[in-house]
Order: sequence, then C-alpha cells, then structure tokens
Amino acid sequence: MKTIHNKMDRAFTLIEILVVVTIIGLITIAGIISYSQFLKQSRDAKRKADIELIRGALEMYRSNNNKYPQPAEVTGSIKDPLPATNIYINKTPSDPKSPSVYWFTSDIAGSTYTLGIKLESQAGTSSCGDCGGAVVCDYCMGPYGQY
Repeated sequence: MKTIHNKMDRAFTLIEILVVVTIIGLITIAGIISYSQFLKQSRDAKRKADIELIRGALEMYRSNNNKYPQPAEVTGSIKDPLPATNIYINKTPSDPKSPSVYWFTSDIAGSTYTLGIKLESQAGTSSCGDCGGAVVCDYCMGPYGQY
C-alpha cells in the first residue's frame, strides 16, 4: 500500500531553522572577535617596531654626541620630526591608530632615556611608566632594551 505524504512532512520545522541560524550567528561572532583581536595585535607589532626604530635613532645620536637628547628637546609625545634625531630618522613613525601614543623622556645628564607606548592587546595587564596624563604605558624601552 502506498503512503501519502503531505507537504508538511518535507518542510523544515521552525526549531531546525532557529538552530541553524543560531549556529551561523555564533560562528560569525567568533570570527569577528578573532579578527578584531588580530588587528589589535598587528597594530601593537607595528608600535613595537616603531619604538625599536626610534631607539636605533637615539643610539646613533648618542654615538655621535656621547649623550642622549636632553629632556627639553624631546620629552613628551613624539611628533614628526623627532627634534634631536631628525638626521638619523627621515620621518618619525606615527601610531597606526592615534596620533600621539609614543612617549619619550630622558634624564638631565643625557645618560638614559625611556620610550613608552600604550598597547591595545595588553591593555591594563602591566605598567612600565607614565605616558603622559592619565595614560599608563604597557611597553617601555630604554638603552638596555625592553623593561
């Protein structure tokens, strides 16, 4: 004997559709979160490379002048051009997202300095110095490397 199927037997139920839409939504949200974290980490990598470039210019300055630039010359937010080192660096690197997160300070004698940046991917996890105002640096570098 032949069974007769009506159209309702072949259609998706509302529950099946909701489950599929929920799974697709969760996968999409996970992808967006992963991508935004990847972007933050790539911008932080550029910041660290920029600080290393500035550090190289400061070391060349010291090599020629037997001291690092004086605080009055550069202390504060680094903008273009970096005053005492503009012959060692063509263009001071700028932050990939905001214009002034690179911070520089040195002692009066010119024997040491600190370069600092605020990282996006490590926000609030560590503190190595004051980046000006209420901003705390997450990544600092001096003449002897990162600290």
